[in-house]
Amino acid sequence: MKVSEFISADDEKEIVESIKEAELNTSGEIRVHIEHNCPGDRFDHALEVFQKLEMHKTELSNGVLIYVSIDDHQLVILGDKGINAVVSDDFWETTKDKIITQFKNKNYKQGLIDGILEAGQQLKQHFPYQSDDTNELDNEISKG
Repeated sequence: MKVSEFISADDEKEIVESIKEAELNTSGEIRVHIEHNCPGDRFDHALEVFQKLEMHKTELSNGVLIYVSIDDHQLVILGDKGINAVVSDDFWETTKDKIITQFKNKNYKQGLIDGILEAGQQLKQHFPYQSDDTNELDNEISKG
């Protein structure tokens, strides 16, 4: 499956809009990365993507990566050290569950949107939006 078959250009616009909406609730930064294959361990590779996208450079270390490998059926939600320092180990489980539920029904766009909005709600608990917040990371979907 091509990335364009996984999500269309119109789907991508809606997903980016959901990132903007989610970030209205939190100072956290959310990115989505989609690629075909995950070389090696999915967590290690998601961490490489996280670094490549410079997500570790947010002021509060509160970047979140939603990593999807289409062909390998891999999903990783990776939070930066600022998030991991204040949340429980299963913090991202409800977010993953929302994404996986939609993915199982081939509703890829809706899965990502549901996951992004849920991530925004989860982040809001620990990193509420501040009036002086700036968008530190690009909202566009990155592709490998």
